[in-house]
Amino acid sequence: MTTAAAAHRPVGELLREWRDRRRISQLDLSISAEISARHLSFVETGRSAPSRDMVLRLGEHLDVPLRERNQLLLAAGYAPVYGETSLTAPDFAPAMHAVRRLLAGHDPYPAVVVDRRWNLVEANAGAGLLTEGVHADLALAPVNVLRLTLHPRGMAPRIVNLGEWRAHLLGRLRREVAATADPWLGDLLAELRGYPCEQPVPEVEVPAPGDILVPLRLRHATGELAFLSTVATFGTPLDVTLAELSIESFFPADPATAAFLGGVPGGADPAGSR
Repeated sequence: MTTAAAAHRPVGELLREWRDRRRISQLDLSISAEISARHLSFVETGRSAPSRDMVLRLGEHLDVPLRERNQLLLAAGYAPVYGETSLTAPDFAPAMHAVRRLLAGHDPYPAVVVDRRWNLVEANAGAGLLTEGVHADLALAPVNVLRLTLHPRGMAPRIVNLGEWRAHLLGRLRREVAATADPWLGDLLAELRGYPCEQPVPEVEVPAPGDILVPLRLRHATGELAFLSTVATFGTPLDVTLAELSIESFFPADPATAAFLGGVPGGADPAGSR
């Protein structure tokens, strides 16, 4: 939903949509937000105009993303309170410095930073291992990491467990579409679902005996490499841009991959100290 579209819809209607999306009853929301159910009903139906603080409180209790909380404020007739700082702005420098230190410190293991639409923001040198052999068109800015991964001219031919990894990524994206109501992400999900995949794509990720996570298994000239991944975000963002950054870090999922990469970041023994 665009900011302009949200601003032309009643704030009560938007709040009700978010409450329905979160599958929270009026009573439960009124209890958690510490307002009367009657007043909440009046806000949703337009019989009462919420204060600025009320909009912010309801947005927080509904876990509305910061970008969309600004839209709620605009729809209610208030100015946005959450800034959207450029990645190159001086005020953003400490955050980007922290991001780049994390990326550099993670080498030689791959790590990438993406924005809310999975466009690449930063990557470390180790990330080049993941993108070997992708078509040049997919590497043109802005690089969409999901498209690069699942496109038949991207990483897909090198992914040994493509069906499994595809199901994992599509599941993450599907949950983000539900969480953010971003139609652009919905279009991306539809595009990715249309990519060919010769392997079966499970609807539900069911572990095989001994499995604890879905690894990324890549074909490589030296043999198969296996990675597990973690995702990190900033813990206390008050800026839209910062809130929407995600850092995905890949670690070896088996001793052979650890040996190929030459150990963990910092030069420690990949098996750990004993």
